[in-house]
Amino acid sequence: MSHASNNGFEAFRRGETPDSFAGKAFFRTEAVRNITSHPLLFRAAPRTLFPMPPYFTPDLFRFLSRLKRNNNRDWFKSHKDEYEAIAHQPAIRFITDFGAPLYEITPYLVADPRSTRGSLFRIYRDTRFSPDKRPYKTHLAMRFSHRGKDVHSPGFYLHLEPGGCFAASGLWHPEPHTLLKVRSAIVGRCDEWRPIRKLLNWDDATKLSRPPRGFPCDHEFVEDLKLRDLGTAIEFTEAQVCSPKFMTTCTNACRKMSPLARFLSSALGLQF
Repeated sequence: MSHASNNGFEAFRRGETPDSFAGKAFFRTEAVRNITSHPLLFRAAPRTLFPMPPYFTPDLFRFLSRLKRNNNRDWFKSHKDEYEAIAHQPAIRFITDFGAPLYEITPYLVADPRSTRGSLFRIYRDTRFSPDKRPYKTHLAMRFSHRGKDVHSPGFYLHLEPGGCFAASGLWHPEPHTLLKVRSAIVGRCDEWRPIRKLLNWDDATKLSRPPRGFPCDHEFVEDLKLRDLGTAIEFTEAQVCSPKFMTTCTNACRKMSPLARFLSSALGLQF
């Protein structure tokens, strides 16, 4: 399972403080407790007869396919309204609604619905130092990371692209000091790492040819110690992404990946 296309696993950036989520959760809990304790005020909410509409539709993937064939500023400018309607705004709604189920997994990751500097990656490519001057990404990507942490803050990543949709979690090309902390945690917490390592499935993860300096060559997890990238991913079909149940599907995927995110976070001294 490839963890990304187009260097998909990118920087996790700043978001809303976990304390604010905690405060909202406490307020909601107290409000429900106060209302439900009054027999005249509380009534069970009626079930809706209409299913929730999907966040994303096949139009998203058709648009991204067309953008791939017409990756230039004139074309995108003439289709900017279409991008807003079927890609940008649905993604913002998804991020907004994902805040609650994400909090149930961990209160320390952030779903930030701001259009800029939030959870949604910009559609514009940074071409300053790249020989590839195509101006736009041909996928939609979202990150759910620790507040104020950089690229090496383990969290969740969602990637939507024609023929390549997945959620992922892990560390991609971390700095040497970050990798040293993770390797030390693997050696020092073998019993905890043993079941978690089964989640590793990035088939394009790079690794050393020899064990890293300072670590035993005969260690039980020597192959894991050689890894320079550690991560897990769960693929989705386009039909799943376009289903009204995709919020649940994505939440379940993140919950399955959370043991690895928790281990990596604790190795780096982060709460999860």
